[in-house]
Amino acid sequence: MSSTDVALVFGTRPEIVKLAGVVRLLGPQARVVWTGQHWDPALTTAFFAQYGLPRPHHRLKGVGGEPRGQQIGRMVSALSDHLAARPPAAVVVQGDTNTAAAGALAAHCVGIPVVHVEAGLRSFDPDMPEEANRRLIAPLADLHCAPTTTAAAHLLREGIEPHRVVITGNTVVEATLESLPSEAEVRRIVAEHAVVPGGYVLATIHRPENTDDAARLAQILDQLAALELPVLLPLHPRTQAAVDAFGLRTSIARLRPIDPLDHAAFLALARHCRLLVSDSGGVQEECTVLKRPLVVVRNSTERPEAVQAGFARLAQPGHELARALSDLLDDESGAERLARLPSPYGTGQASTDIVTAVRDRYLGTGPVAAVPRPGGDRTRLGPTAARSRA
Repeated sequence: MSSTDVALVFGTRPEIVKLAGVVRLLGPQARVVWTGQHWDPALTTAFFAQYGLPRPHHRLKGVGGEPRGQQIGRMVSALSDHLAARPPAAVVVQGDTNTAAAGALAAHCVGIPVVHVEAGLRSFDPDMPEEANRRLIAPLADLHCAPTTTAAAHLLREGIEPHRVVITGNTVVEATLESLPSEAEVRRIVAEHAVVPGGYVLATIHRPENTDDAARLAQILDQLAALELPVLLPLHPRTQAAVDAFGLRTSIARLRPIDPLDHAAFLALARHCRLLVSDSGGVQEECTVLKRPLVVVRNSTERPEAVQAGFARLAQPGHELARALSDLLDDESGAERLARLPSPYGTGQASTDIVTAVRDRYLGTGPVAAVPRPGGDRTRLGPTAARSRA
């Protein structure tokens, strides 16, 4: 008997955010497989509820917090057993996490087609674990859902057959629009953090290239502390551990460190900040929807579209970062300019296009039907809304 469901393998909170729309559109044909790469049960449960998702149909145990090689190995073994026992029509993986790499490899090992969502991103930086994961998944995938023409071009240059590549846009667009609270709630959250719209910087630093180097992390914190505006810094556990290990508590005390935020609260603060500073991949996409300028504190980026479109600027700590911070904070016309720019990641139809392709190729079912979105439809951020900074 042919399989009638699709397994979506994910294990991190960003994957929940980006695959939620796909899960909802697939409805009863979606089998949610949770690896537990992010293992905080309270946060995970909250994210599933926030995005209107069912409880996972299958959970892995004991992989969170393990070294990368052991984590991927254990996930491949456990996922292979599950997929072999209950073969789905296809396996969907998203992005470049250890979970995505393990899910693709496990599916390939048991002969199940792999669908890669957010396929084709490339930083060309061999030191990035995510780059290795992306390149591992590519030759294993049967269908590549590329978010942009740039990503699709990378795949074609690597020898992926054109009929296996479909340009869908990025699901981050609809996820951001759906998750952003109402304007009244946004302003309540901003006020709760004792800042005013347009009068603060929002920063997130968590990547190993920044947190594992004491001198580099100290320089980033010092450069942020030198800004005239208050800097809100949601502290990732890795960053907190590095601050403690490297004796940087004095440096971070000059900022406004706050507890980690859920996705909606982060978007609310990002919506009205004067400037974003981050090493996150997702923030590089979200800033193009929220129409906010971003300094990307990294050596390289797999998302050049945000930079090329004018939303983001890549800068390493030191002179580059100082210049980028100064330029973007001094740009009085920046908000007006960004408000008029379309996001390079699509218009918010990526989940629908992905599910249509999956159903056509693996399930043989009809067109995608609309499903209610959690919290109702959000007003899209047009020029008037995006212009407000104060």
